[in-house]
Amino acid sequence: MSNPKQLTFPWNKYNKSSFDSFYASKLNKHLLSLLQNNTFKDDLLIFGTKDSGKTYLLQALCNHFINQGKSSFYLPMKQAKELSVDILESLESMELVCIDGIESIVGNKVWEIGLFNLINRSLNSENRLIFTSSKNIDVMNFELKDLDSRLRKIQSHELYALADDEILSALKHIANLRSIELGSKEAQYLLTYANRNISDLVQILESLDQLSMEMKRKITIPLIKEVI
Repeated sequence: MSNPKQLTFPWNKYNKSSFDSFYASKLNKHLLSLLQNNTFKDDLLIFGTKDSGKTYLLQALCNHFINQGKSSFYLPMKQAKELSVDILESLESMELVCIDGIESIVGNKVWEIGLFNLINRSLNSENRLIFTSSKNIDVMNFELKDLDSRLRKIQSHELYALADDEILSALKHIANLRSIELGSKEAQYLLTYANRNISDLVQILESLDQLSMEMKRKITIPLIKEVI
């Protein structure tokens, strides 16, 4: 198999995910600090609900490693499992491997074995594995008991979803970082009528910014209606 650095997949295309744009609630500040300051020495399992920001956080961490001149690889299991399990080969050569959504392969014997083998190979290397799941390992039922046992030994952290007031603060924070003028009424309108997932909101914000520049218009509620 090719070196992972040479592989190109749709989910590995450049993205703007960064720690600066990740709005951390008080409950998540410790985890964010752990990742941002690169103070985790062992593998980690991060679990949280669908809207907690796990995917964005992993992509931000991968970009953080790349900016430091280190190798990283982001792998969303929901999409990857449609490909050959051979994609996991040689990933232990990467300094960081982020595997998103391991609950997607529960009951898939081939992928469970493949993941278990990757963990074993990584034990003899200096790379780090970061896993995410929508569930705590205690309520996942992997058929491969060796994999289940190995995952239970990994340090786990919960990533808490933002409260409603925090989502509004996060949206304004991201808009300010990107020098996007977003009024309070417009921000509240977005939260009322758009998907409240912060990643989706950021994508809408970027689309609004692009459209406002092209049309030379401010971001207003009528403009928002054209996007959502």
